[in-house]
Amino acid sequence: MASITQKIIDIEPVEGCIASAMRVLGRKWSALILRDLHRGPKRFCELEHSIEHITPRVLSQRLIDLESQNIIKLEAGSYELTSKGYDLIPTLVQMASWGNKYPS
Repeated sequence: MASITQKIIDIEPVEGCIASAMRVLGRKWSALILRDLHRGPKRFCELEHSIEHITPRVLSQRLIDLESQNIIKLEAGSYELTSKGYDLIPTLVQMASWGNKYPS
């Protein structure tokens, strides 16, 4: 809980911004898919092997979702980030920093 003396910072300049980001990152596995695609284009089987415990069905669903939101694209049999997807990388870096600071 923030103390009374701590300045309140408006982290959402327009209502709905956080909800918009959560539509992409809030689904289980999506952030890990983006993490792996940040390292370069990957085929379906490469993603399936790099993301522990994800089922092929769920991976397929997440890839379809991310592609429909123009976060990733399928080109020549490999998935890769779009410029919109690359714009999410700083958010993932901050999530990783927080997870490192407060491991579960």
